[in-house]
Amino acid sequence: MLLDIALRWLHVIGACVLLGTGAGIAFFMVMAHRTRDPALIAHVAGTVVIADVLFTATAVVVQPVTGVWLAFRLGWDLGEPWLVLSIALYVFVGLFWLPVVWIQLQLRAMARQAAERRTPMPDRYFRLYRIWFACGFPAFLAVLAIVWLMLARPSL
Repeated sequence: MLLDIALRWLHVIGACVLLGTGAGIAFFMVMAHRTRDPALIAHVAGTVVIADVLFTATAVVVQPVTGVWLAFRLGWDLGEPWLVLSIALYVFVGLFWLPVVWIQLQLRAMARQAAERRTPMPDRYFRLYRIWFACGFPAFLAVLAIVWLMLARPSL
């Protein structure tokens, strides 16, 4: 019984971390980008990369582990439609998140270089930023959908 409560708690906290870190990272990256200040963008992008490693990556591991363990402990069939859809959406999010992390590393490197050289951000930065920005919407909406599925457990 205590294990079930701990698993649920960890699973909910993991979902909160994914949502909160995702929203926070997006907010601070967008605000830094709006300044067009390479030094500020480099600093914020560096912090974002650290946050993604510490928080997002940890939650990315915790979520499926606690989710599958909970399903097993509570006797839920992993073939239940809401679980299948949740897992599919989780994979979908991952397909966006992995390139986003790579893009963040590229944005950070370009901003650092522009700050050191005291030059404007290169065109490639703006192209990658637009891709980064566009990837955020479907991934974030999918995480919201997963949280809804987790809470509602609808019969689909």
